[in-house]
Amino acid sequence: MANLDEIDRRLLAELQAEGRVTNVELAQRVGLTAPPCLRRVRGLEEDGVIRGYHADLDPSKLGFAITVFAMVSLKSQAESSLREFEEHMRALPEVRECHMLNGEIDFILKIVSKDLQSFQEFLTGKLTPAPNVESVKTSLTIRTAKQEPGVPL
Repeated sequence: MANLDEIDRRLLAELQAEGRVTNVELAQRVGLTAPPCLRRVRGLEEDGVIRGYHADLDPSKLGFAITVFAMVSLKSQAESSLREFEEHMRALPEVRECHMLNGEIDFILKIVSKDLQSFQEFLTGKLTPAPNVESVKTSLTIRTAKQEPGVPL
């Protein structure tokens, strides 16, 4: 865990809320001048605390009307099998998130698709035949009540 002081935490909170803020504006918000603010932000980037800056896109406005969560069980939980599955999921653009779990299910995936037909084609053509897949259970998202990236600061 990174050793962060209160100013670092405030910088991160501001950047997490608005990644496009200028360094001058960011410095003003946290009570610094621009040069030390920039040094701190660059240090947080170099330490890997800040991994990148991203636009928050609306999938439905880009034609992705369907979000599905897929619970995947694998035939083998050997480390090489897990890595092979993860590598395969990284290569599928429809898979937006892939998390290994403990318990009955091995992985949960967040998948976006344009419509039910294209999701069904993805499911039967790409996900189910993926390496080491034993079973897939899916749930279609009806409504999203909260979707907040980042962490509470």
